[in-house]
Amino acid sequence: MSRLAMQTLARVPFFKGVEDLDFEKFDRLCRWRRFDEGELVVDFEDESSDVYFIIAGEVRILIRTVSGKEIILGESRAGQFFGEMTAIDGAKRSANVTALTNSELCIMPAGVFRDALFSSQMICGRILRLLTGRIRELNARLTEHSIFDLKHRLYAELLRMAHPRAGKPGERAVTPPPFHHVLAARIGCRREQVTRELSAMTHDGLIEKTRGALILVKPDVLAARLDEAMREGG
Repeated sequence: MSRLAMQTLARVPFFKGVEDLDFEKFDRLCRWRRFDEGELVVDFEDESSDVYFIIAGEVRILIRTVSGKEIILGESRAGQFFGEMTAIDGAKRSANVTALTNSELCIMPAGVFRDALFSSQMICGRILRLLTGRIRELNARLTEHSIFDLKHRLYAELLRMAHPRAGKPGERAVTPPPFHHVLAARIGCRREQVTRELSAMTHDGLIEKTRGALILVKPDVLAARLDEAMREGG
């Protein structure tokens, strides 16, 4: 199959199963581009308004506070997308996006994105559910920063990043193991503080580090501690 034939929205996970969209029409209005590891995809306050669908690879999303501090919002992988907020409201970019690995992205102009949104009830429904989910996650993060101390914010972030560990029921894993400065940027603290808390968690048998992952040995204990802290904070 030729590369041109592969460049279709039908291979973008977000559009799979959509039956009420003219793919041929919208395919012609998008472009596909590769980004090298470390390459800037979108910068703060860019006036571009495209939506980026990740076909392959991984990107990191940062926001910058008024004081200039950068906070990692998270990483997005193949199957996810970003830029839809600017495409909807026309505001300048509020985040910086950089390729963590060699990546391939489908780039859809804002007007095309809005046309697809208004042309398909299935796409509209998916966008509404996605935006609602992001609002809920932001609300959860805001609550964590308001109620939890550093240790509990770290617990919450590790649980959010982890996935079930194959062959080890009850355990979860973060792969690859996160850098301490990345965790610090995620929860709003210094790298040294994260290092100290992770050492304490290792000493208590809550986590262990393997060659390719950070293992949450007792995620149920972490969750229970968060529940207790939430009750005390509330």
